[in-house]
Parts: sequence; C-alpha cells; structure tokens
Amino acid sequence: MQLRITIINNNTPMKFPMIRQAYFRWLMTLLLTISALISGSSYAVDTTELKAKQIWQLLDYVAVDYGGAVANGTVLKASEYAEMEEFVAAAERQLGEMPDQDDRGILLQQAIALRAAVAAKTDPVSVAKLARALSNAVQKTYPFPVAPTAMPVLTKGGQLFQAQCSACHGLQGRGDGQLAASLNPKPTALADHERARERSLFALHQIISSGVQGTAMRGFGNLSDEDRWALAFFVGTLPYSQRDKDEGAKLWQTNKPVHATITSLETLTQTSEHILADKLDEPSAKALIAFLRSNPSVLSANSSKGTAIAKAKLNESVAALLAGDRAGATKLALSAYLDGFEPV
Repeated sequence: MQLRITIINNNTPMKFPMIRQAYFRWLMTLLLTISALISGSSYAVDTTELKAKQIWQLLDYVAVDYGGAVANGTVLKASEYAEMEEFVAAAERQLGEMPDQDDRGILLQQAIALRAAVAAKTDPVSVAKLARALSNAVQKTYPFPVAPTAMPVLTKGGQLFQAQCSACHGLQGRGDGQLAASLNPKPTALADHERARERSLFALHQIISSGVQGTAMRGFGNLSDEDRWALAFFVGTLPYSQRDKDEGAKLWQTNKPVHATITSLETLTQTSEHILADKLDEPSAKALIAFLRSNPSVLSANSSKGTAIAKAKLNESVAALLAGDRAGATKLALSAYLDGFEPV
C-alpha cells in the first residue's frame, strides 16, 4: 500500500504509462478480491447499498437541477442539459446492474420513462416528480439508512463547517470563501434559499459523504457518519433566518396538526421544503423546516419507540414469510433493524 501512495504522489511522469495502468488495475482487483474473501456475503450487501445510494443521489440531482437546464421545452444551458441526460442514463444503467428483486423490472420501466421525459425536454415539475418517485422506490426495494442513528449535534456541525467547508463556501455559506475565486465551477451558495428548498437533509448527507464529481467538492468519508449528519443538519439551516426559526417554533407549539406532517427524524431527513409545501402553505413549510432542522430533538417526543417499530416490522415479516413472500419478508426484517433497532 505504501508503494501505491508513493507512486500516486510522485509528480514525475512515468516512462511506461501502460505498465503503470496495468499495475493499478491488478492492484485494485487484488484488493477487491481480498476484501470479498474477508467479508464474504457482507461485501455484496455493502456494494448493493452503495450502488443504491449512488442511484438515489443521481436522481436527486435530476430532481433539483433539471429546472436550471430546461424551461418551456427549451434547453437553457447545453452543458447542464447534457449532465441531466448523463445522470438519468447512469441511473438506468446502474439499476440494470443491481441484484434481481421482484420490483426491479418496475424500477427499470420508471427509469426508462424518466430518460424519455428528459429527452423530450418535459417541464421541470413533471421530471422532478418522476425522479423523486423513482428514488423513493429504489430506497424501498434496496433499503439503506436515511437518517442518523443518534440525534445530531448542530454545534458540532457548525465547528466542522468552519474547519472543513468555509474556505470554499464562506463563513455564512454564501459561496464566497477565500478559495472560491480560484475554483471552476464556483462553490455552491449553501445559504441560497431557492436552491436549498429543493434539497433534503439526506441529499446533503450524501453529497458530504460522496462529493460532487467534476467539482472541487470532495467527499468527507473520513469523517464519522455521526459527524457527517451533524454537518448536513447545520448546512441545512444556513438558508433560514432566526425569524424563520422563531416562526416555526411558534407554529410547532400552537398548531398540533402540523406534527403529523413530520413525525420522526427519518421523515425530517427525507423531506425538503418543497415537498412539505405540498402539504402546508409555503410560509408554513419554510418556517417548519427552519425550526425542525435547527431543533430536531423536539421529534423525540413525537415518534414511536424504536423497539416497538422493530417488533411490529418483525411481526409483518413473519406474516409475509408464512404467506410465501420471501422477498417481502426480507425487506420487512431489514426495515425492523434499520428503522427500529439500529436507532436504539
């Protein structure tokens, strides 16, 4: 491994690039083979989960960014439209490589429909709905965690942001950090409300974890999952003012029916302001998201006990197994762990 690090960090061009490439291919194959032998079936599970997350992230980009590429059936920016075409094609291709499941055929049909909609330059609202529906279906068919296992600490997220992100994104997340002028494309203005209202906390967590290809935004997989969630929650508060948060607090305290719109940490991490606005009016959605992202602990008293969730899911799993639905039983048993037991 030290040899690999030394070669990668050496700025002197090698005289035999084909030999170097062949060596790296051999080394990576060897490392993957050893990993598979050590971890056994868990390697396949981890790979499936990773691919499912990547597909989800591609679809989220389409849902959020397609509106900046197409309007009224016309391409606004060719490079961004080409990126949208590439993302939907990649999502479809990766879905075809996923392990066979009962619903995989349906997912592929949805992916084909999404690619056709992008090719036809369909309106952004329709494309976003197709992308969101497919991303939700992918998560259900190939389950992966979408929320932190412990309540995020926003003060820690703020410290991490100042240390890891402010040089590019700026102290207030306005995209005006010291390094911003030297970067192309420019860092995202995280405090920009119009763009941020489309993005969920889970989407932010995915970006922080994996980075954004073709930009200076690298992944922070070196941070613990707990720290990445703390960072995602903090970043998720940047587009909102103290007034927004205060209005959200008042709404939460005086309007009990709004509690039914976001019932748990898992619901919060998957809900963007845009999605919540379909259930509430725009000002209420903005205020509630601002408050709950800043004070996620208030959801603790609003959610069921994890062990109760695990027990209920396991009972459903047993019933599905007895009915001969092995695939359904597997999904429910996994949900019992991820949604019920793991948070505990």
